[in-house]
Amino acid sequence: MGGTAGLGLSAARACVAEGARVVAIGRDSEVAAAAQSTLGEQAHVMTGDATNPEVAARAVSEAVKRFGGLHGLYHVAGGSGRRMGDGPLHEISDEGWAYTMNLNVTSVFYSNRAAVRQFLAQGTGGTVLNLGSILGVSPSPHYFATHAYAAAKAAIIGLTRSAAASYAKQGIRFNALLPALVDTPMAQRAMNDAEVMKFIATKQPLEGGRAGKVEDLDAAAVYFLSDDSRFATGQVLAVDGGWSVTEGQIPGK
Repeated sequence: MGGTAGLGLSAARACVAEGARVVAIGRDSEVAAAAQSTLGEQAHVMTGDATNPEVAARAVSEAVKRFGGLHGLYHVAGGSGRRMGDGPLHEISDEGWAYTMNLNVTSVFYSNRAAVRQFLAQGTGGTVLNLGSILGVSPSPHYFATHAYAAAKAAIIGLTRSAAASYAKQGIRFNALLPALVDTPMAQRAMNDAEVMKFIATKQPLEGGRAGKVEDLDAAAVYFLSDDSRFATGQVLAVDGGWSVTEGQIPGK
């Protein structure tokens, strides 16, 4: 879910390169067409909204029909609710809260539920990887005070770990990746703010201090989606350039 641009498309390319056959989903038909061209014949790209419960079920059915079964799910779909009213707790609108939770938590529930139902029906086990955010565990209030988003990303960790505990006996694994600031379409507010980027240079100090690139998460995604991680479940891995262990320096402070 969310596999036609940014982190999702990069991971899909990496999985295809390793021999996987992929069903990728995105909301925009033109973006989806471009992704199909990029991914080639080993992938089938669909359009759909991850907040619609029917879309995840349809994607799973498509994978079963085309490829004979489902072995892994990577849920990337989500995004900022800032323009809808997310922000510091005392400023969040009811609409902003509902929108952000629906986009970032309910969509994960729909896709994870659809995947588990298929894994159980197959009796094969499987792997689920959910994309969270470092903001769910390591806040940064000066530039990134969107509390509904942080709460949503923390909820993904709770769902991932509790599901990992519940379904381990069936061979169904759940893990999560936590990026910090990555140069994606969603991140352009920060990427185009010189002051924020000075902060990022100190908050994400690896490789000289920079924003993440989408491909920085590819190896971790391939690992968790493959049998290489067959003995790992309930794990939450930060791929954050050092964000979670670094103070960061606010310019002028």
